[in-house]
Amino acid sequence: MRPAPADLVITGCTALVHDEAEQVGFRKDAAIVVRDRVIESVTSAASVRDLPAVQRIEAYGQVAMPGLINCHTHAPMVALRGLAEDLPTEEWFNDVVWPVESNLTAHDVESGARLACAEMIRGGVTCFADHYFHMDAVAAVVAECGLRAHLGEAYFSSQGPEGRERSAEFALRYRGTADGRITTALAPHAPYTVTDADLAATADLARAHGLPVHIHAAENRDQTDTSLARHGLTPVEVLDRAGLLDTDLLIAHGTGIVERDLPLLARTGGRTAVATAPRGYLKFAWPTTTPVRALRAAGVPVGLATDGAASNNSLDVWESMALTSLIQKSAEGDPRWLTSRQALHHATLQSARAVGLADRVGSLAPGRRADIVLVDLTGPHTQPVHDLAATLVHSARSSDVRTTVVDGRVLMRDRQLLTLDLPAVVAESGRRLPALTDRSHGRRIQEYGT
Repeated sequence: MRPAPADLVITGCTALVHDEAEQVGFRKDAAIVVRDRVIESVTSAASVRDLPAVQRIEAYGQVAMPGLINCHTHAPMVALRGLAEDLPTEEWFNDVVWPVESNLTAHDVESGARLACAEMIRGGVTCFADHYFHMDAVAAVVAECGLRAHLGEAYFSSQGPEGRERSAEFALRYRGTADGRITTALAPHAPYTVTDADLAATADLARAHGLPVHIHAAENRDQTDTSLARHGLTPVEVLDRAGLLDTDLLIAHGTGIVERDLPLLARTGGRTAVATAPRGYLKFAWPTTTPVRALRAAGVPVGLATDGAASNNSLDVWESMALTSLIQKSAEGDPRWLTSRQALHHATLQSARAVGLADRVGSLAPGRRADIVLVDLTGPHTQPVHDLAATLVHSARSSDVRTTVVDGRVLMRDRQLLTLDLPAVVAESGRRLPALTDRSHGRRIQEYGT
């Protein structure tokens, strides 16, 4: 009896796989069979030669790997890319970003999110964790374009109780939507913009509704020093006092995490994760970076991120992977850390854990959702290949991604976007820029002063 057609068969590739100890390895001349949006098997190309399929992709010379996850970004901020350059953090926020963000409309967020999603699909990102405003518009774009997303409506205490309530209402209304591709989180902005009372109330909401929390904290060492001077506590200790370390917590950046924070983070048993976005730290000339080695020793997952393109100029997680490896070597003074295979582990399973999706994505294995990217390594900049992991991390680029699949649906094939009209997206994103970037009103949504 002839087998029923698979929904998708990818054949002839080299597949990035994980063993039982989560070590990264590669299976040559492999094939991936997808049915009902799930990976049915990772097998040999020979075994699927006669398997019928609704869609078949011949991927010779390409590497199949789990889709990248952008663990912390503000996708609509692509509209601000290049607007606030060569500024220290305080001026960046107060003189440019927060005045401009006071102009934001839902339409601005929607058009920005659409441009960001096009960029991420083309860069092999299959899931992103977003923390911003007018998130209904972002959710609509995610549903339209086919990406996976972990979304939270950001709030400040200066907005009053309505901000926190709106964040909770969004999280409850949208979780599980877009055919299950959208998960949600409560999204207080940071300990320096959200009061202790609001942080504690957020922790109560998270426990009551089974919601995770996504927050900026200990972003840089200045924030930690200011918090110690003001409260006698580090930002991580402030979160602990509020009860947030007893929730499923994603901390953005954490370059200000210090040694006294590590026992608190270890106590959470992996429920607290950190997202690192190294390009922005270099641009702001922060003296420290996310302490990945110490966090891993404490059992804290560390995922890769870009932050928003207003600070990072890019939503390129591939670049974040390479920079994380290089900067960690420099910070630790040890060329043996972070290896290419370790970097790939952070880009896949560690990032999936960071956004609470390790049971669904992050590896190519039976039963996992079919979030897959195909990377072409035939270019001169990726040849010859002596060490495939090193080639992927340090030689390949996001532009080498040929095909992007999310939940079994092909969103890009041979560099052609299939769910977004890129010329129309680019044109629309530029129409409101004069009004969006106007700062003559003198308003700002918040004051940065940690």
